[in-house]
Amino acid sequence: MAGSGVSTALDTNGVAASYRADFPGVGADWHYLDSAATAQKPKAVLDAIARAYGPDYATVHRGVYARSANMTLAYEAARKRVAGFLGAASENEIVFTSGATDSINLVAESWGNKYISKGDRIMLSQLEHHSNIVPWQMLAERVGAHIDVAPLTGDGQIDLDWIEDHLTEQHKLVALAHVSNVLGSLLDAKRAAAIAHKVGAKLLLDGCQAAPRLPVDVQDLGCDFYVFSGHKIYGPTGIGALWAPYETLEAMPPWKGGGSMIDRVSFDGTTYAPPPGRFEAGTPHIVGVVGLDAAIQYVESIGLDVISEHENATLAKAREALSGINSVRVFGPDKSMGILSFAVGDVHPHDVATILDEGGVAIRAGHHCAQPLMDYLGVPATARASFGIYSDDNDVAALVDGINRVRKIFG
Repeated sequence: MAGSGVSTALDTNGVAASYRADFPGVGADWHYLDSAATAQKPKAVLDAIARAYGPDYATVHRGVYARSANMTLAYEAARKRVAGFLGAASENEIVFTSGATDSINLVAESWGNKYISKGDRIMLSQLEHHSNIVPWQMLAERVGAHIDVAPLTGDGQIDLDWIEDHLTEQHKLVALAHVSNVLGSLLDAKRAAAIAHKVGAKLLLDGCQAAPRLPVDVQDLGCDFYVFSGHKIYGPTGIGALWAPYETLEAMPPWKGGGSMIDRVSFDGTTYAPPPGRFEAGTPHIVGVVGLDAAIQYVESIGLDVISEHENATLAKAREALSGINSVRVFGPDKSMGILSFAVGDVHPHDVATILDEGGVAIRAGHHCAQPLMDYLGVPATARASFGIYSDDNDVAALVDGINRVRKIFG
């Protein structure tokens, strides 16, 4: 496709047809284009959750009876699978959390409180999700640090040249989205890591939109922290992970206190478990971890390269179709990852989404938890279509038909 930067020779309908039946939530007459918010769940994940809440259910790490021991094995096997999924050196570098937001807050509250102090600086970008802004603002306010915000290039990429020119030894952390949840723009993460490390700063990558769409190898990327949420990679809600090198985790103090994260407790003092246990206080989301394991197995059985090629080919078709419609403004780079934000003239995105929903097309409309980016783009909100392995040409056609209906209604 001319100008898309993405080949569309792939038979996207054929790929989607191979997997669409795996998703009970995706109907023939319903066009789900909100996968960036949360992905639909395959039967394999739903079945794993049902078994974990049913005949396999027991607590972990505490029981000596057989079912508890088996569930503990399953729980820790999931940790090993996440480690492999991210290219970690060891499963002990994986901390289970309630999601990416929880993971970022953990880093801010534990690592940040220890290593960032008055006068230090944190580098963010204009396109960050609120979850990668607010925890750093809270930390900065608490300790007296400063936040710098990198602008975007003309096509919606994080301006790494600007970051390289403005980073100083005062910067202790650079926190960036690996893939933008609004623009779909892909960060050159290896370059970002090299730039950060040149001044001695750490790099945290928000991988929520990257992990479902492309292979991730944290050691190859060179980042220092990586976070993602399970529900965006076809898994359950309420579960996610933080990766960091073991020596980094070992140097971080606990954030939440309670059961499981301890070594020995007395009223004279408490000693803490080694990582990752010291960061997993209380009874964990056992079933969520099992569901996450099943989701990663499902994704890996397809291949992230296949998923990426399919989503990008479908996106390229949608981008070309929308770019040819008068009054439609498409945001972000031509070559983006499975996410397409747009505006239809002066029609509010909520009205666009409502009319599309009447035709069985589900998109997201709003600020997408990225209000600073909306201000930067000069709009109150955008409409956003996002794709998954189950998306096909019929979804794109329904999206285009719905937008044409919006134009007719609003003249």
